[in-house]
Amino acid sequence: MEHLFTSESIISFVILVILEVVLGIDNVIFVSIIMNRLPTAKAQKSARRIWMITGILSRSILLWGLGWLLSQKGNSIFTIAGKGFDLASLVMLAGGLFLIYKSVMEIHHKLEGEDPNLKAGSGKPLTLSKAIFQIMLIDAVFSFDSIITAGGTAKHVEIMIAAVVIAMFIMFTFSPKISAFIHKHPTLKMLALSFLVMIGLSLVIEGWDAEKAHDLHLKNYI
Repeated sequence: MEHLFTSESIISFVILVILEVVLGIDNVIFVSIIMNRLPTAKAQKSARRIWMITGILSRSILLWGLGWLLSQKGNSIFTIAGKGFDLASLVMLAGGLFLIYKSVMEIHHKLEGEDPNLKAGSGKPLTLSKAIFQIMLIDAVFSFDSIITAGGTAKHVEIMIAAVVIAMFIMFTFSPKISAFIHKHPTLKMLALSFLVMIGLSLVIEGWDAEKAHDLHLKNYI
């Protein structure tokens, strides 16, 4: 246990918490947009709690499996047009495509007009089960960069999990304020959705060709 309380471990823990919160802002924005489509405050509160619990559990499980996932990088599952795809590439491609689709649909609903009797957010009000399903998918997409960051910042899984849990509590605490702020400022919501489309595109390009994404310096802009 002594290795968890060295100066190096403490510094990596603090840095990792900060990075996880920064990376989690995108997650909070999209989750907030989905929650705004729930018909009641009670449903939104329930979804927020489930999001925090599933977020912590999924990230903890992914952290334990991080070593195995990274070991699969370069081990192609199949090849298309001479391009090999490993498990990490497939996760990025699928996640990026889903993120682009979901963001574009949210923009479409907003620009095409909404029934004023519906909850201001976008589209039709969601049932709690559908909202939770979408939140879990979105959380899975955003978890990938978060987990990779954790693996590259800290050496010990215990530190990674502790930092992720603290970051999730911070995001959970401030998500209602972020949600309310986005709800009151439609322009910011559109900007946030546009930003999420860019992130989705970045994931797709990186999943298709990580070297090409690096050459385009996408990580410096998104």
